[in-house]
Amino acid sequence: MPSVIFAPERVTLPDWVVDLESFSKWIDSPGFPEWGRYCYIRGKVWIDTSMEQPFVHNEVKVWISIVLATLAREAGLGRFFGDKMRLRNEDADLSCEPDGLFVSYQALESGRVRLVPGAMTEYREFEGSPEMTLEVVSDTSEDKDRRDLRDLYYRAGVEEYWLVDARGEPPVLDILRRGPRGFIATRHQPGRWVRSRVFGRAFRLVRAEGPDGNPQFTLEHRD
Repeated sequence: MPSVIFAPERVTLPDWVVDLESFSKWIDSPGFPEWGRYCYIRGKVWIDTSMEQPFVHNEVKVWISIVLATLAREAGLGRFFGDKMRLRNEDADLSCEPDGLFVSYQALESGRVRLVPGAMTEYREFEGSPEMTLEVVSDTSEDKDRRDLRDLYYRAGVEEYWLVDARGEPPVLDILRRGPRGFIATRHQPGRWVRSRVFGRAFRLVRAEGPDGNPQFTLEHRD
């Protein structure tokens, strides 16, 4: 059985979940929990049932998704999907739910990314190599996002890995590009513009104070 990371006592991993294939069957079964985040990461099952922080995680993710989904549609590039969309890649031994992912129409038409039908739902996951994945770092996901997924998204053939940390000031947006042996960080100062080859634009994440006194984030973009 795979080792389990961050599992609360009330979550039990079935004994028959021993590899990526059996994990994929579990997530498509009636016994799969309806709450929490569940990832299969190279022989380990990562479980997190904590609530997302409202401003430095959830709202950041929402606004990044709004901007990228709008850009992708207006430019006719493909489709951007928010969180709770599962990605599976056998080469990386990975099944996870990125905070966001972008799939071009070309990737869908060529079969580089395909939608896998589910037993419980119409589709259970994407399988293959999307052009871009997004993770917003939280206290419980830091090691997974910075170390494990950086390696496994590369093995999965992802072109750009967007890694966001909005817990500090200024917020950090890193767009990691695919290199010969791993992802390469774009050199820039936090709060400055950083270019995306996938979207053909430059971006920066800006933090301000909202009318309620809480942080408010905006993903700005330019040609």
